Amino acid sequence: MKRVAAIIFLLFLSSTVLFAQVNDLQLARQFTANGELQKALEIYQKLYRQDNDAYYSAYINSLLGLKKFDDAESITKKMLRKHPGDYQYTIALGRIYTQKGDTDKASLVYDDMIKNLPADAGEIANVASQFYQAENADYAIKIFLQGRKLLHNDKLYIFELISLYRYKRDKPGLTEEYLNFLPDNPTFITQAENTLSTIYEGDADYNMLKAALFKRIQKDPQQTVYIDLLVWQFLQQKDFDQALNQALALSRRQNDDGNSIFDLCQTLISNEAYDTAIRGYEYIISKGKDDQLYIPAKIELINTKNLLVTSGKYTQNDLIGLEKDYLDLLNEFGKTGSTVFAMQRLAKLQAFKLHKLNEAQKMLEDAIAIPNIKPSMLNSCKLDLGDIYLLNNQPWEATLLYGQVETAYPNTTIGQDAKFRNAKLAYYTGDFKWAKGQLDVLKAATTQLIANDALNLSLLISDNLAADTSGNALKMYARADLQIYEENPDKAVLILDSIDVKYPNNSLSDDILMAKARILIQKKDFANAIAPLKKIVDEHPFNLWADDAVFMLGDLYENHLANKEQAKIYYQKIITDYPGSLWINEARKRFRILRGDKPDAS
Repeated sequence: MKRVAAIIFLLFLSSTVLFAQVNDLQLARQFTANGELQKALEIYQKLYRQDNDAYYSAYINSLLGLKKFDDAESITKKMLRKHPGDYQYTIALGRIYTQKGDTDKASLVYDDMIKNLPADAGEIANVASQFYQAENADYAIKIFLQGRKLLHNDKLYIFELISLYRYKRDKPGLTEEYLNFLPDNPTFITQAENTLSTIYEGDADYNMLKAALFKRIQKDPQQTVYIDLLVWQFLQQKDFDQALNQALALSRRQNDDGNSIFDLCQTLISNEAYDTAIRGYEYIISKGKDDQLYIPAKIELINTKNLLVTSGKYTQNDLIGLEKDYLDLLNEFGKTGSTVFAMQRLAKLQAFKLHKLNEAQKMLEDAIAIPNIKPSMLNSCKLDLGDIYLLNNQPWEATLLYGQVETAYPNTTIGQDAKFRNAKLAYYTGDFKWAKGQLDVLKAATTQLIANDALNLSLLISDNLAADTSGNALKMYARADLQIYEENPDKAVLILDSIDVKYPNNSLSDDILMAKARILIQKKDFANAIAPLKKIVDEHPFNLWADDAVFMLGDLYENHLANKEQAKIYYQKIITDYPGSLWINEARKRFRILRGDKPDAS
């Protein structure tokens, strides 16, 4: 009975001591948080005396915080004698020397430990982990590299070293580690590309990768993962021709199905490298009609040429060549539901770029007559045919088609688009009252772009009719606007310049400036588009087009004139001077990006 009582007493005593230690530890931590380091040290010292092993780390950290290096060294050496095989104390001793400023002595301690590492994979990983926790990534790397030598295996600790090199932003180390790793693990190439892109900072880094890849390709030309990484490297440097050249060489060597080239062409298109993408698609087509990618590549080739045209980077020969490609496609595959997309794009090319209105009209009339085509495609073709009727002096036919689509799809995006086109037709033909009535309804359209355009056109009509109830000057302006839409810029400018001559003191001065700016932008003459936009901002700061002009200036400087600082000035002007502008959110977003804010910055 006495023995049981004694055991209970000891258990009670030990639990009491443990409870007291927990309280002391919490108090010491509170002192440390409050900056009362000496009070914390006294508690840690008491706890260490009660249990060396459990409270060593806390006690040493407290001593180092007060720069009591000699005491920390003495205690650590005692623990080393007590636990000669425990590397945590060796690492701690090196850390003490480092904080004391004796880095040579710390290096001797660490280097001696590395020399005496056991050939044990788990123990090596444990020691490296301790170095990392002690914020010494350099020696963690050395431990892993020494482990590879001891265990005669260069494939060990790859993920650990990749993490450490990334943490240290050691670009050469991370690059070499990935180049060693990828041949046996090609599925990790996307991870490698993503990781390298986060630490590479410019051409020098990508050139380092390129040089390393060329060396490895010379030694091992069959290793395709290096070619894939080289293609990626050229893409990062916007050297699109070289990227395609490397991919084509690999495709020819492997005599593959061209899937990799097809995928690469999609990337090239997203970077607006249309000429290079066209070359890629032509390679796939050259493999013959039996290739599974022949038809998709032929379609994408034409789509890419169409993008080249719509981007403005084209010659007259490009337009003629693209028209021929569309006609060849239709001759090869016929006018069917599967080729309606080509008929529609060919008609728009003929109408707006080649000004072959009759051919364009016939093409779309044939398209909408094809049975069982998708309703969305049918209605899209009807709207485009309505536009061509308008340009071809058949406004009644145009309004009939617009009305059909609007009636069939009321209160939908395509229905509102049809209503807006009908309103613009009325505006172009001088029926301003009816046009404004339709536009006022569309101010509440679900599509913001339609709502914005409807608001601007409604204000244009009401502002100018208020100053001139006859609307004669506005009718001339609307005719010029139609020429801009038809992509006849020279005719548009002649009409615009005649307005002031025929109707002096009209209220269209800022509208004319905006129209001329749009013409210059349409012609890709971005530098000269600046002047009329600035004149709107300076001379008409409170008129309809003022905030549009400010935003357009920002966009031109940012995306076409390579002047980010000027772009920032105009985006900020929207924020400060036009807080009610429809451009406010986009201007704020672009300004923050140019300022260098993180995506989630507020």
